[in-house]
Amino acid sequence: MEMDMLFNSGILTGERPGAVKPPQELWETKQNGLVIIECPQRIPCNPCHTSCPTGAVLPFEDINDTPRIDYSKCTGCTMCVAKCPGLACFVVDLTYGGADEALMKLPYEMLPVPEVGAEVDCLNRSGEAVSKGKVVRVMEPWKDKTLVVHVSVPKALVMDIRAIRVVK
Repeated sequence: MEMDMLFNSGILTGERPGAVKPPQELWETKQNGLVIIECPQRIPCNPCHTSCPTGAVLPFEDINDTPRIDYSKCTGCTMCVAKCPGLACFVVDLTYGGADEALMKLPYEMLPVPEVGAEVDCLNRSGEAVSKGKVVRVMEPWKDKTLVVHVSVPKALVMDIRAIRVVK
């Protein structure tokens, strides 16, 4: 039933190969965050692997494989976030801020470009606003117009938030 939801709606409804959370004990202590890749379908794509400077996204045996991650090698650099054509990669830093705050590093290809310090709507997989967030940094790792926006968000919602919307 879970897999049917993905194919019928296009909305990921839970963990499965190619869409898993980092190991909790490492995730809670890793400065700069860890990547999460939500790419559960076998498709011919591997920019997450080829763009990873540390080898954290493991080599694909077949170009259609779903990504596998060696979290001990992930530095939270966001190079894969900016290269993924499906906007399926993002980084979550649970060590950022206080007990209730996390930093999400999300791909962003829309206009207007969010400004540092701006409040944005944080959206779930269905595009519904679930929270507010504050833009901490905007970067362009590959200088190709694909931005990575760092947003301070409620820690309890990091597995729900997947995009932002600039509030006018």
